[in-house]
Amino acid sequence: MKMGECGAHSSTDISVLILLVAAISIMTVAVDAADTNLVFDPCSDTKIQKGDGFTFGLAFSTKESFFFQQIQLSPCDQRLPLAGSNAQLAVFRPKVDEISLLTINSSTFNPAMSGGYMVAFAGRKYAARSLPVQVADFTHTITSFTLVLEFQKGTLQNLYWKKFGCDSCSGDSAVCLNNQDCAVPNSKCGHAGACNIGIQLTCSGTDKNDVVLNSWYEVKNLRRYSLYGLYSDLRDRITSPYENMFGD
Repeated sequence: MKMGECGAHSSTDISVLILLVAAISIMTVAVDAADTNLVFDPCSDTKIQKGDGFTFGLAFSTKESFFFQQIQLSPCDQRLPLAGSNAQLAVFRPKVDEISLLTINSSTFNPAMSGGYMVAFAGRKYAARSLPVQVADFTHTITSFTLVLEFQKGTLQNLYWKKFGCDSCSGDSAVCLNNQDCAVPNSKCGHAGACNIGIQLTCSGTDKNDVVLNSWYEVKNLRRYSLYGLYSDLRDRITSPYENMFGD
């Protein structure tokens, strides 16, 4: 299992993406040195094998902004009114078929201010994109998500958001929204009411060598457990005893 956090990346790797959505902020994780996939732009096509890095994007905006003439398009499509709006973009590059935890730090990002919805996407020919999913409004933030990347012979075909209901909601501040999402009141979050967001990333299907990708089935078997919740609990256990050492 690998845990990653969205961070800054050079503008060279994402120059094509900047031309398409110039007004959107770009963030990405570092590239693994052993990576054999040389495509770093989430708006370009590639074929992957198990263990490669794979670049995809998360666009944050209003639900309506992901549609053109009532048809949902990829955020790479210039017909969408994302450029010049409050839309923001996070770009990640996890390893294919590793259960990854991607995090977006609320100190630099507030999804409610961007429109409250997000779409995962990658590729040009197939223009694979997920359905828009709500992240936040001005009252609550959904802090944990599970995303499945489905490949066929190494080419991304679909991206799915998976929901496990509210049985895993924990903590005094947890709220169940629509009987399917665990959320936190924004008043309980730091950074001016913005909460950190965690995304469990898994894969299914086959790579370009017809090797089966199994990480989604591993998470599916875990069912009600959230990697982000486990990670947050571990982080708190490690850092809490030392907080006073760095106080005023």
